[in-house]
Amino acid sequence: MDLRRVQRVSEALREELAEIVAFELSDPRLAAVSVTEVEVTPDLRSAQVRVLCDEPQREAEVLRALEGARRFIRRELAARIRLWRMPELHFLSDRYASASGRIDQLLRRIEKDRQKAGGSL
Repeated sequence: MDLRRVQRVSEALREELAEIVAFELSDPRLAAVSVTEVEVTPDLRSAQVRVLCDEPQREAEVLRALEGARRFIRRELAARIRLWRMPELHFLSDRYASASGRIDQLLRRIEKDRQKAGGSL
């Protein structure tokens, strides 16, 4: 599989998952959760979704809530993104639990987007 396609699918899934978690799910346990990264396998069968919770002590509770909503989330993703097969979602807590790690990650994403746009941002 083309690496660029895998990266595009990963980014599209991340954007849509962030919207679904923020606006479509009504579970109060997911109030302050953000989707930080999605890694899709080259065969597009599986995706690791990394989420960041504002309160580290609630991570297990947040992951359980996301696991419970997995079928709804996949159905929403299938309606929004046209793929032959929607990847199986696996939710993990983000390794960048500190604020500085999160800021570094966002800066890298901005720089990557600038490079894709030809530096016009």
